[in-house]
Amino acid sequence: MDFVPNYWRALAPMPEYLEATWNKYKAVMLGGKLDRLTKEIIALAVSATNGCDYCINSHTAAVKRLGLDDAAVVEIMAVIDFFNASNSVADGLQIEPDVLPEVGP
Repeated sequence: MDFVPNYWRALAPMPEYLEATWNKYKAVMLGGKLDRLTKEIIALAVSATNGCDYCINSHTAAVKRLGLDDAAVVEIMAVIDFFNASNSVADGLQIEPDVLPEVGP
């Protein structure tokens, strides 16, 4: 990235918090078993559900940089829409969770 995003600029007045947040970001986003695109899709989904315009913009740009096109972004939003709605219905109807068989080793 050839610029400092506004999110990080906003944290700059408190350097300790900026550093802690940057270290947490690196630990979460740069390592682990999930690939970067999957993590950015999750970040976009959470951002859309939380209604964070700044984050939606940032993570939409990230998934596009990682190879997704506009149709894929619409598909992500469709999944978010479906599960936000079905979660609300399940909660509203107080549907009991299914008892699922255990998965073996």
